[in-house]
Amino acid sequence: MLTVRGLRKEFPTRSGPLEVLRGIDFDLARGEAVAVMGPSGSGKSTLLHIVGTLDRPTSGTVRLEDIDPFQLPEPELAAFRNRRIGFVFQDHYLLPQCSVLENVLIPTLVGPARVEREKRARYLLERVGLAHRLRHRPSELSGGERQRVAVARALINQPGLLLADEPTGNLDRRSAQAVAALLLELAAQENAILITVTHSLELARSFPRQMQMLDGTLAPLVLSSAQEASPCT
Repeated sequence: MLTVRGLRKEFPTRSGPLEVLRGIDFDLARGEAVAVMGPSGSGKSTLLHIVGTLDRPTSGTVRLEDIDPFQLPEPELAAFRNRRIGFVFQDHYLLPQCSVLENVLIPTLVGPARVEREKRARYLLERVGLAHRLRHRPSELSGGERQRVAVARALINQPGLLLADEPTGNLDRRSAQAVAALLLELAAQENAILITVTHSLELARSFPRQMQMLDGTLAPLVLSSAQEASPCT
């Protein structure tokens, strides 16, 4: 369970504090998936970074599996993030000198026995359709394939929370659809909470639940009938 209450975030500016998040409240249970839309600068990525413990809120609480990670000492917070949260970004951030298999294994450098973690990495790469690419380098893959490796890497530690920031932003439409379908399928299979922030209406429509960020607040996204019917993003 993910519980967010009264989440606020301010950034200092010369003219005074800039409030980006203004009292965000929501709950998500294991297996739920939500897409968050909103214009640039609305606070989508800030929200994702705080929920993912990459940044701290000005006030408010985040609880994942009944733990407030911001109450943990920094080393324990880093371990919590590594074990409990998986990230997929717009850029895949794969290490060019490492193979596909090695890239997926990076979050497990501190973890269970090597045989077990490599078995899971191979399983995930098979699930994303890349079992035949284990020894390839990122430069030998297409954009869609690189992002599928990033999805496998995000899931390697069986996190309870999966966060995706514009995961299809750099992909053509066909690759974007394939990556979106994989995210939803694997998150459901792993019983993980999935939050995706996106500018893509097509990606948002593929999620069972949509929200929107407006002026630092989070509310349900109401799609017009024209938007529901449109095949375009």
